Amino acid sequence: MIIDYPFLTTLILLPALGALFIFLFVRDNSKFSIQNMTVMAFWTTIINFLVSLVVLYGFDFSDTGFQFVENHIWISQFDIGYRVGIDGISLLMIVLTTALMPVCILCSQGAIKSRHKEYFICFLLLESFIIGTFASTDLLLFYLFFEVMLIPMFLIIGIWGGKDRVYAAYKFFLYTLFGSILFLLAIITIIVGAKTTNLVELYDIVPSLFSEEVARYLWLALFAAFAVKVPMWPFHTWLPDAHVQAPTSGSVILAAVLLKMGAYGFIRFSLPLFPEASYYFKDLVYVLSLIAIIYTSIVAFIQTDIKKLVAYSSIAHMGYVTLGIFTFNEQGMVGAVYQMLSHGIISGALFISIGVIYNRMHTRDINELGGLASVMPRYAALFIIFTMGSVALPATSGFVGEFLVLLAAYKVSPAIMIFASFGVIFGAAYMLWLAKRLIMGEVLNDKIAALKDVTNRELIMLVPLAALTIILGVYPAVVIDMVELNLLDILKNTELLIK
Repeated sequence: MIIDYPFLTTLILLPALGALFIFLFVRDNSKFSIQNMTVMAFWTTIINFLVSLVVLYGFDFSDTGFQFVENHIWISQFDIGYRVGIDGISLLMIVLTTALMPVCILCSQGAIKSRHKEYFICFLLLESFIIGTFASTDLLLFYLFFEVMLIPMFLIIGIWGGKDRVYAAYKFFLYTLFGSILFLLAIITIIVGAKTTNLVELYDIVPSLFSEEVARYLWLALFAAFAVKVPMWPFHTWLPDAHVQAPTSGSVILAAVLLKMGAYGFIRFSLPLFPEASYYFKDLVYVLSLIAIIYTSIVAFIQTDIKKLVAYSSIAHMGYVTLGIFTFNEQGMVGAVYQMLSHGIISGALFISIGVIYNRMHTRDINELGGLASVMPRYAALFIIFTMGSVALPATSGFVGEFLVLLAAYKVSPAIMIFASFGVIFGAAYMLWLAKRLIMGEVLNDKIAALKDVTNRELIMLVPLAALTIILGVYPAVVIDMVELNLLDILKNTELLIK
């Protein structure tokens, strides 16, 4: 009975219906209306999170195929339709999305000063499009969701961001648009050749459909789209600007979920559709991933804006994800997905923590902050937990993913593992330096001395993320069991096709 109900369509449509409700029934931006909009948006995201938990409860983790499948044909000539379904990997990303969206709505209180109606509509539509992306099992439907979610994110940065928000929004949009055009050309080529957009059928058809040369060009087209989203070096320059200018809630969802779509695309499309090309270009991915890990870690050292520092650290952490995916072994794949989840939790928590200070001090300059442990002990304790997770301290979730990726890298080449390990060292250095400057030491001025510790609302946002950081570090099997069979299935099929 659980599987027969269209849960995935519900997850996709419910936030959009909440946005429609706000659009139709809220007519002004009075204080009373803003409160009503916040409540409506918050409970819409909470209900969607509860629906995702029902899906999680009804999911059979012993099965490697797609579950909760819905299939409605739109264009029979090319077998194009509305197809949704999930496996353990997409389920993990959907639950992460629905769990963080209520947190983002809470982040908005007091931080958003104008056009609240449009803001909540954008955020709810963004949730719909993100879930649609992860749930799509139709190539064209995935592309539509993958691209249309740029619009609300573009507006969130461009309207409610910082003083250079327009520049950052256009940079974000143009970078991703470039990759999207190549992605669309590849999709058209695949559809014309395979006469279907059904992902399950494409897994059987596409690997042997094109010549080796054409397959490599198509792989590069997909790579352009996914590498920009991750983002991989040298396509990364849009991310620090977008993070710095975005409101706190925008930074949270950008770091925690949107960056994962590029890595998800590699796992869902690049490896199973073009296994030989993926293996052929693996050295290219290794080089770009190692540059991202080392170079952006060094760049993070010289940052004085806390947000920009965490943004560069995100690029370095995502370098471990791409490195793990293309090691073509079990530890690497599992470690990459675990790192996606861990980074989503920790980076989201760090951006919320930065927002807490910015709302009080109206600055993110590290040189103007210090001694917070003396006046905000609860905040300091939570920030240290997230810092330890970011530096991959054992017993935190950050350790599990990076350890598995390094183990996988060693199997490929000890040299790759050694270079990747520098990222762990550099990451520990700049994050501990940040914690020392921000948390430790003497109180710098009277303004800091007058700060109040985290409120109950802020504790509701941060404490669950801190708990997850520790729980997933101590008991990683709860996540690994969700994704391991699906990743092994992808890896097994990829290896067979390469041979």
